[in-house]
Amino acid sequence: MLQQRLSTGIVGLDEVLHGGFTPGRAYLVRGGPGTGKTTLGLHFLTAGSANGEKVLFITLGEPEAMIRQNAESLGFDLSGIAFLDLSPTPEFFAQVETYDIFSPAEVEREPTTRKIVEQVERLKPSRVFIDAMTQFRYLAADPYQYRKQVLSFLRFLVERDTTVLFTSEGSAEAPDADLQFLSDGIIHLEYAPEGRTLCVNKFRGSDFLSGRHAMRLGERGMEVFPRLMPEVYWREFALETISSGVPELDELLHGGLERGTVTIITGPSGVGKTTLGLQFMKKAAGRGERSVVYTFEEGVETLLARCEGINIPVRAMMERGTLSVVKVEPLRYTPDEFAHLVRREVEEEGARIVMLDSIAGYRLSLRGEDLVGHLHALSKYLANMGITTLLINEVEHITGEFRATEVGISYLADNIIFLRFLEMGGELHKAIGVLKKRVSDFEKSLREFQITRYGIKVGRPLTDLRGILSGTPELVGK
Repeated sequence: MLQQRLSTGIVGLDEVLHGGFTPGRAYLVRGGPGTGKTTLGLHFLTAGSANGEKVLFITLGEPEAMIRQNAESLGFDLSGIAFLDLSPTPEFFAQVETYDIFSPAEVEREPTTRKIVEQVERLKPSRVFIDAMTQFRYLAADPYQYRKQVLSFLRFLVERDTTVLFTSEGSAEAPDADLQFLSDGIIHLEYAPEGRTLCVNKFRGSDFLSGRHAMRLGERGMEVFPRLMPEVYWREFALETISSGVPELDELLHGGLERGTVTIITGPSGVGKTTLGLQFMKKAAGRGERSVVYTFEEGVETLLARCEGINIPVRAMMERGTLSVVKVEPLRYTPDEFAHLVRREVEEEGARIVMLDSIAGYRLSLRGEDLVGHLHALSKYLANMGITTLLINEVEHITGEFRATEVGISYLADNIIFLRFLEMGGELHKAIGVLKKRVSDFEKSLREFQITRYGIKVGRPLTDLRGILSGTPELVGK
């Protein structure tokens, strides 16, 4: 049976939780200082308030005035949120309290509990956020009493059809293992040098997206970028062949490239890899299809100026909406954030061809993570969605030893097109060939490749040369 879900107020987190929280349950948000626990709670409450629900923020640490000030700086509308401020007042420090018979915990627990009960009974909220539950630990005489008190408190709220979100300030000195056992779900927030992450460790009664997901705290609060699970995404598409618009190149490929395939275009710097990829996009624009280029190295203006000189009207394509050129700063995005950008282009903008220029630039955004694993997930997702994917791969050697790639990703490719420099008569020439094509056959010969002011030119098969892959060909029989 499909369960009704409550939105967390964060689209990416709803996706991780397969729709959001299950109503009438209690969930723990844990993490160190500054990881975004309170921000997540504000998203949760404002989402309920925007939906016409009654919501309550119970704060036991930070004063209400400070919370409101921080929330307003992030653009949260707190007009529909009721507050119960149980944080210590300035007068508490100035007043000298003595407890001759009873402990402070026993004296202060009763008025605290009474205030909570009165507010809940009066407001009857459907959502409650408690920040932080670990403060109740100091109102209990021992761990047993604390566990019993927290369990009773959560049952008091849940039995009133309230969905509860509470935070923990767990540490090595004061572990929160007891709270983890009592909760119906656990969201763990972490802040590491390589970036912020969110992980769901427990979610009773439902599946969820496992693993660490990228998370960002910014001007709009919290954003979550779910880890890409390619098997989740799929849509029907026709396995048709798309032309490059260059007849000789289409002959080499026996018609062109197929939809839903991954093509690696490999070769040394300056040989024309990006231009070759843009040629397929130029032809797609003529069919009214949208393409997107993610450039990690070359600037957008540089790309525009270069293409205008070789008869690829990139600027006009961008103005018509058939091409998007996105400059990506590698160290700004995590792999999950970049995958989110790609998904938005595919699912919302309808892109049919996606090009990553280049794999070396994409590798920088991984910050030491597994290149093959992330590239595999992204490529499989695009293939499942019927997208023609072009991966630009640069090899270090200009001539000499031939290698398709240098990072072990050849298995990802349905097609491998390689470009080479040749030395003939003391001049540098270029050659193009196909190394692999899964869906159809291809021409086994190599052809001369030129980039002119009129566009790409591909010559006849170079059947009278040998040693082309070495970069120093010889004429056969002479």
